[in-house]
Amino acid sequence: MKLKSYFSGTVEAAMELARQELGEDALLVNARPATPETQSLGAFEVVFGVLPAQPGGAEPPPAADRHPRVDRLAQDVAGLKREIECMAQSLRSARMLGAPTAASEEPALYRQLIEAELDAALARHVAGGAPLEDLFEVDAALGRPGAERAVVALIGPPGAGKTATLVKLAARYGLTSRRPAHILSADVHRVAATDQLRALASILGVGCDVVESPLALTQALEEHRSKDFVFIDTPGLARDEMEDGAELARLIASHPEMDTHLVLPASMKPADLARVIDRYEIFQPKKLLFTRLDETERFGALATEAARRSLPVSFLTAGQRIPDDLEPATKERLVSLVLGTEGERKSRGAGA
Repeated sequence: MKLKSYFSGTVEAAMELARQELGEDALLVNARPATPETQSLGAFEVVFGVLPAQPGGAEPPPAADRHPRVDRLAQDVAGLKREIECMAQSLRSARMLGAPTAASEEPALYRQLIEAELDAALARHVAGGAPLEDLFEVDAALGRPGAERAVVALIGPPGAGKTATLVKLAARYGLTSRRPAHILSADVHRVAATDQLRALASILGVGCDVVESPLALTQALEEHRSKDFVFIDTPGLARDEMEDGAELARLIASHPEMDTHLVLPASMKPADLARVIDRYEIFQPKKLLFTRLDETERFGALATEAARRSLPVSFLTAGQRIPDDLEPATKERLVSLVLGTEGERKSRGAGA
């Protein structure tokens, strides 16, 4: 890949210059303030990358013919591009709202939001008068709009609490409502977890099957078409295991009934949270679901990522009680979490 820098007074202008010359296929690699040595060329430097031309003018090979590692590299570059574009948006917001010049001049609300780990540009926006609840959306409805049944898949990194959350959902929306439900486990990597899930499903009186391949999952979805709810547990994939889940990801991303919730620990560091969401984009999640609220006191990253990704928050969990420690997300609740109000601290202490 060949890299080329463009300088201008704004990030947007530099990006426009690059795209005029290199075309829409150019990849945004970095955007940053110019160094003292290059400030005479413009206030900002934007770096674009261009793939080398194929021999004989041939078109690049189709995606289906590429090596999986090349596909993963393309995904990483695309994630970097989105991150840089988010940074450009942050720079625009900062210029529009005016960045504080000294700590003593920062509004108290701004300092409070930064302490809660809300994105700085969003914090300035709220401190400038925008309602915090307008930054993000919530959606606790199960199933895709217009679908005859709810097919709910929980995806996420290892240890996020997918299996426990799935059981809570099955108990709350299947058992409690007395509507037919079934559990499918695609997590064949952890035998003990599958046995635990089967035992819990048996206690709840909900059927549970293990599917060992995406094809088996497709067949099981057809077999249980009469169920109002089908809950799908998936393996927790670490960064170096994502290729192993590529086929499952394609099925989940392409299935027209799939309501996919990305399960994330609320206690995860903001930077790690953003990286995990980038990694799981191959599953095309429809919502974000946050667990372990009782393990942190800073919730700004939850609102930040919901706003950045335009993904609504569906549910919140804190604790192991089934199904009590599961609640549909509301804007009021999330705002209270981010602001850390006294009533919110009390409700967290009660295990809500």
